[in-house]
Parts: sequence; C-alpha cells; structure tokens
Amino acid sequence: MTTRIDRRFAELAAAGRPALVTFTTAGDPDPDTSLALLRALPGAGADVIELGMPFSDPMADGPAIQRAGRRALSAGQTMARTLAMVRAFRESDADTPIVLMGYYNPIYSYGNERFLADAVAAGVDGLIVVDLPAEADDELCVPALAAGLNFVRLATPTTDDRRLPRLLQNTSGFLYYVSITGITGAASPDPTSVAAAVARIKAKTRLPVAVGFGVKNAAQARLIGAAADGVVVGSALVQAIADTLDADGRASGHTVEAAVGLVRELAEGVRSVKKSPAAA
Repeated sequence: MTTRIDRRFAELAAAGRPALVTFTTAGDPDPDTSLALLRALPGAGADVIELGMPFSDPMADGPAIQRAGRRALSAGQTMARTLAMVRAFRESDADTPIVLMGYYNPIYSYGNERFLADAVAAGVDGLIVVDLPAEADDELCVPALAAGLNFVRLATPTTDDRRLPRLLQNTSGFLYYVSITGITGAASPDPTSVAAAVARIKAKTRLPVAVGFGVKNAAQARLIGAAADGVVVGSALVQAIADTLDADGRASGHTVEAAVGLVRELAEGVRSVKKSPAAA
C-alpha cells in the first residue's frame, strides 16, 4: 500500500529536491496555538510534519523539546487531544503527511490496539517511537504496518553495517538518520560526515533518508539537503516558539508567525538544492 509519506517523497525525488520535515510538540504552548501552527506549516513550506507526543521523561530530547513537552502537558495535552489535533488538521489538508513522534509509554498507556485504530481514523500516516528497538517489533511496529501506518526507524552515527540490516527490516516511509551522538539540539551536524553516512545507508536500502538533530537555519538545511532526501528541523522550531512566550509561558500574538517565518526560511534553503530528478 502506498502511503502519503511514500507519495510525498516520490514527488520530491521526481522534482529533484529534498523534503523539509518539521517537528513541533502537540499542545505547545497551548492547544489552540499548536493547532494554528500545525495548519500553517504546509503553506510555509513543510513537506512532512512530525508531531511530538508530549511525555514527562523524553530521554533523547534536549532542553528545548523537554520544555515544550512540559508546557504541553501543563496545558492539558493528552494522547486523545493529540489525535484530535490530527483530525482537525485533516479537515483542511488531505495531503501533507503527519508522523507522530515520541516515546512508547504514552502509546502503551493509551492501549496499543486502540491507539493504532484511532491514529489511522484521525489521519496519522506514520510513527517514530524512539525507545522501541527492532527486537520489539512485534510489540508495535508489525501491528502498525498491518494497520497501514509507516514505522520510521532512527539510525545513528554508531549504527554499524552489522546492525543496519536488522534496523531496516521493518522500517518504512523513510529512515531518520540522527546526525550527531547525543540529545536533540545539542550540536550542529557536519555535512561531510552526514553525506558519507547517508551514502552508506542508501547502499543498503531504497528508502528515503531524512537527516535531523542540530539543523538550525537555512544554510545548514541546504548543506544537509544536498546529501539527504529530507532535512528534519525540530529544536530550532520549538525554540522559535519559546522565544515569543510571555513570562508565564503563554503564547503571544507573534508565536505562530515566528515559527512560520523560520519554516519559510528553512524551506528556501531546502528548495535551493538542485538534484537530478529521480524517476517517479
């Protein structure tokens, strides 16, 4: 079955450019502002949207995304509300892929079967669950694939050629390459190292490879996009939201526009990359 994610990456490959993949945390800084931003992202240039499922113990995330999760939880965000956000988004956008990203605990607490059914019904296209290893595929990955969702796996600089085939076994949609060792937003990626890593991975799979962790501006997005099939920006976007909040952590009249403005700049960087178009 061809998914929205498959179609979007195929369209962009045929156009000869990488995807801009944006990450925001659902419910940050409040449900209404978060939904307004979600709806604005495609028009600003986001090709694929990762929507974070807020969790109290985000072990792979740096301070910006940790704080975003706390803001969302404090504002009352739940898994049910996150799925409702996707349903509301789908009322006006039937094409932009949405990937829910986060940790297994909120899914497990919601109930795996119920979560998968509700996610599909809401219009979710894929999942990234950072703390479920390939050895636990029967827990959620295989059922998700059977339900029609892509299951996107993460590879890192420490993923060697012995580990990579196992990691790719049930991965679909795209592979997310973590460009640095450590937490989100902690450092900037090295384009030369990223290019070598992407080439090594693409020798083993036909899946698109998107690169994230540490991309902050249009210049970096352009350099990373020259080697990758997609560029993921999360911490910088979340920080752009945080920078507009008042002393009590509430949204201002500039919150959505600040984030949308950054996405426009990033999109310009990504869209300036010219590659040989791939066969659609």
